[in-house]
Amino acid sequence: MVTRVTLPNAPRGRPRDSRAHQGILTATAELVTELGYAATSIGAVAARAGVGKDTVYRRWSGKAELVYEAVFTETEAAPAPDTGSLVGDLTALLEALIQEFSAPAAAAALPGLLADFAADPGLQARIRSEFLAPAKAGLMAVFERAAQRGETDPGLPVDLVLDTLAGAVLFHVGLVGEQPGRQLATRLAAMVGRGIETR
Repeated sequence: MVTRVTLPNAPRGRPRDSRAHQGILTATAELVTELGYAATSIGAVAARAGVGKDTVYRRWSGKAELVYEAVFTETEAAPAPDTGSLVGDLTALLEALIQEFSAPAAAAALPGLLADFAADPGLQARIRSEFLAPAKAGLMAVFERAAQRGETDPGLPVDLVLDTLAGAVLFHVGLVGEQPGRQLATRLAAMVGRGIETR
């Protein structure tokens, strides 16, 4: 769920053309699925999206950041769930994460992305600030509502809870390659919910 910083060589902000931006993301996800992470290049993405390579580099610092946004940010961009209960909200969030990590593009991208992240602390910092931090901030409402309902304590370490949810899905689905059963989200939500509920 598993964040945005401005780089001198890759200015961000509102894209000049949202259709081009989405076209690049779509082309990236398609190519990663078809060719794999290693064989996907900025040039191939630009050609499929019908833009110049400079257009891609104006928005992303390189392939890893582009692939991450194309493959792993759909859940982050969605509105925070509001089912009326903490366990219901956690279940909805986990269902979205499981769907994202189960997609063919995610399976193709994850090993190469993890290797690039491990080799580049600057890339790690960009992903945290460009994508993860805003995504976590957007989910704060889930835990604020839970605290107002008396389900959790106001001082709950939300960052740690969200890392626990995303980490469980990443390991179970993304790394181990287990096929998620229909009850995986419900079971994980119940386990985490019990762990953080007010006592």
